[in-house]
Amino acid sequence: MDNNNYSLDLSIIPKELTFLLEILKTENEEMKESFKNESYIDIDWNLFLDLAIHHRVYPVIFSQLKKNENKIPSNVMHTLTKEYKKNAFQMLHLCGEMEQISKHFSENQIHLLFLKGPALAADIYGDISRRTSKDLDVLIAITDLEKAEKLLLSLGYEKEVLPNLLNEWKWRNHHIVFFHPKKKIQLEIHWRLEPLPSKEPPFTELWGRRRVSSATNYPVYVLGKEDLFLYLVSHGARHGWFRLRWLIDIDHMIRKGVDFNRVEILLRKYQSLNIAGQALILTSELLNTPLNDEMKILVTGNRSKKLSQMALSFINEMKPLNIIMSTNYYRRYLFSLKSSNLRKILRIILLFYPSSADAKTLELPKPLHFLYFPLRPLLWAWRKIRKHKV
Repeated sequence: MDNNNYSLDLSIIPKELTFLLEILKTENEEMKESFKNESYIDIDWNLFLDLAIHHRVYPVIFSQLKKNENKIPSNVMHTLTKEYKKNAFQMLHLCGEMEQISKHFSENQIHLLFLKGPALAADIYGDISRRTSKDLDVLIAITDLEKAEKLLLSLGYEKEVLPNLLNEWKWRNHHIVFFHPKKKIQLEIHWRLEPLPSKEPPFTELWGRRRVSSATNYPVYVLGKEDLFLYLVSHGARHGWFRLRWLIDIDHMIRKGVDFNRVEILLRKYQSLNIAGQALILTSELLNTPLNDEMKILVTGNRSKKLSQMALSFINEMKPLNIIMSTNYYRRYLFSLKSSNLRKILRIILLFYPSSADAKTLELPKPLHFLYFPLRPLLWAWRKIRKHKV
């Protein structure tokens, strides 16, 4: 890079993760230096495998190491081969269901956009086996939510039960999970791309800019390229980029080409410049993603660099998301993501919205549920005190 003003402190990264990143960097090239400089010697191969699986990058890692498998322990290649094949079957399974869901929704006049899964893999990688996915994520208009729920239930899906004190699900959630017990497929129905108080394009605009996926014969619709970039950086930032898979998605989008002038318009409109800068710094530093002049403008700010350095901790820790989200460090990080004081204030206000935990702490008859608003701080403090005593 010709500008090191945004270089990160990578000293916290262990050599196993460094080697993993070296392999990912060479995905678009021949593996030269990674094995010439013998950086693979004396590494903990069990930790290396754990990292590849945790970060969901083993399909890419497998393809790269297969070219040099004579230098890799046989048990490592065996595990990677097994995981690669299992994922390929999983993605084919999801792809078939994705096509069926698209058909059923279309026949019932419900517009839907597939956010990730095989559609994203085909779009970015050109091969659904190159990316992992545990479920299908779709976006619909909230006005179609009830209709979509009835349709999925008729198709054999079961709905996750959400807490619903004073309609809290609308304020605290942005998706509902459905699961098909026979097909073993999880489907998430989103009515927003991100939780409140994020600012994002309305569904009608996203639908107007939709594209047709190349993954299936029956039309499956995905986000427009610029909308997809906005969604991926927002989603990755909110999760602290704790999986490298999401950074690889950004790396591939940039290498394939994206109209960054149009992207920047969306980023400015939806107050996402800092998190985009974070994504670009991380991909540039960790994956050698080439940045053009328009992109480099976004990586010069101290705030993007600070967010990037904070995310390195999540990338390095290899912890489940629910554990990460329970820490004060993550809460501070999430608060730092908010690009304006107004959004920070709105987030604080949402914290005062009653939750089902309040009802469990103090059960009130339904006509008195409005009292949970003034009582919430006291109930929250009481739970903290009891937890501390335990």
